[in-house]
Amino acid sequence: MTKRVLISGASIAGPALAHWLHRYGFTVTVVERAPQLRPGGQAVDLRGVGKEVVRRMGLDKQVRAACTDTRGMSFVSRDNKVRAQLRADMFGGDGMVAEIEILRGDLAAVLYEATRHHVDYRFGDTIDGVEQTRDGVVAAFASGHTEAFDVVVGADGLHSGLRSLVFGPESRYLRDLGYLLAFFTVPNHLDLDHWMVSYAEPNCSATIRSIRDNHAAMAMLSIPGDRSDYDHRDTAGQKALLRKHMRHMQPSPSTRRRCATT
Repeated sequence: MTKRVLISGASIAGPALAHWLHRYGFTVTVVERAPQLRPGGQAVDLRGVGKEVVRRMGLDKQVRAACTDTRGMSFVSRDNKVRAQLRADMFGGDGMVAEIEILRGDLAAVLYEATRHHVDYRFGDTIDGVEQTRDGVVAAFASGHTEAFDVVVGADGLHSGLRSLVFGPESRYLRDLGYLLAFFTVPNHLDLDHWMVSYAEPNCSATIRSIRDNHAAMAMLSIPGDRSDYDHRDTAGQKALLRKHMRHMQPSPSTRRRCATT
């Protein structure tokens, strides 16, 4: 009898697992809280065994076609002088800037497209309860129904709702490292050409890279703090926190012009 598996989360881990489970004969359902695939997110680097996994999935061509094509990275001083550079072709393509680098949302889209005809995706729903039985697990959904599965897998990220249901509050399992990271899309106002630029101070850093064939850019900001400093669902509060910590790092207009011509 075919085993039924329920996966919570349709980002990267969930659809990747669904791909392999379907290949080996399982019936797979993926439930996702968001109403559709979530775009955005930082780049995912594929190195070493990661490249081999994608090849065995038959998705090497699709992943490479969706890559950021970032060719290198410059570390600059406050006055925009280059202190060091790394190219994507260094270290066999497995360096700090990887040869195969793809935005999280784009990789999720590739995995979804490869599995959507074989996997039951349910967007706009979530698991509200789980009950272990002799034969498997009964899952209760926010949409109001219950369903039996042989196995339930949590692939719903750092703030996993399923983990909290099974093992208790996330405060037991998260360990703060003293820094907060923010990723967001911005215009490519520096005219970066498939390149990344990073500036760091002792407690803060700012990195920007061109994406979408240079039509946009992805910014990454790092500030000191922990989860008690913000609400992960309060976007306006997160922006205010970033402004507070990063205001002193704003470059002068002359520096901006120099950046735009490098």
